[in-house]
Amino acid sequence: MSLIELKNVSKAFGRLVVLDDLTLSIERGQSLVVIGASGTGKSVLLKHIVGLLKPDDGEVLFDGVRVDEMPERDLMDLRQRFGFLFQMGALFDSLTVGENIAFPLQEHTHKPAGEIRDIVAHRLDMVGLPGIERKMPAELSGGQRKRVALARAIALQPEVILYDEPTTGLDPVRSDVINQLILKLNDELHVTSITVTHDMASAFKIADRIVMLHHGKIVFDGTPREIQTSTDPAVKQFVTGEAGETELAGLRR
Repeated sequence: MSLIELKNVSKAFGRLVVLDDLTLSIERGQSLVVIGASGTGKSVLLKHIVGLLKPDDGEVLFDGVRVDEMPERDLMDLRQRFGFLFQMGALFDSLTVGENIAFPLQEHTHKPAGEIRDIVAHRLDMVGLPGIERKMPAELSGGQRKRVALARAIALQPEVILYDEPTTGLDPVRSDVINQLILKLNDELHVTSITVTHDMASAFKIADRIVMLHHGKIVFDGTPREIQTSTDPAVKQFVTGEAGETELAGLRR
């Protein structure tokens, strides 16, 4: 049985159809990367998986249980099985690094303070930032803030980690640090990871499988090697990053 399944899922906002009869199965332990142009439904897809949005039609299942039919109390429990790395990190500016990472542990567990401190220290060590518990987010570089946010995302030992544009705003070297961390956590924590990104270098490095969304549908589903040889015009254009006639029409005289 797949860990996560979307069956014939459709979602529209007014007249805008974002997901169109989409079916997708994600196996436990897989590193899936979801690509596609802005507005093609990538983040909407993630929100369906954790029950933040409900489909207009279709089913969403996690570990065989219908997410789209869960009451809110059960959804709260489900979300504790997920770790989230948001695009800009979303750290609490008024809390120290240690307090940021401790926050989900204090909110969702009854662990004593000493154990929480040990977990915080261990998570920081896992992302290569030991001993910075007392620093404030404003004292960190963009790459360090992303790594602290990742330490917070794994605080509760999630089964699945969702990454929303994890390398946005980072230079190529810092981006590769995040890529290496994703690979490391997949290996050490045996998690399932789902990454939404526009960064094809990142996609090629971290993915077992790449799915591309286009006009609410999956137009590619395969390995990083396979997508590089795809003959689908929309896929080729996105992978190479070349603007087509439609995108350049307004620039021509």
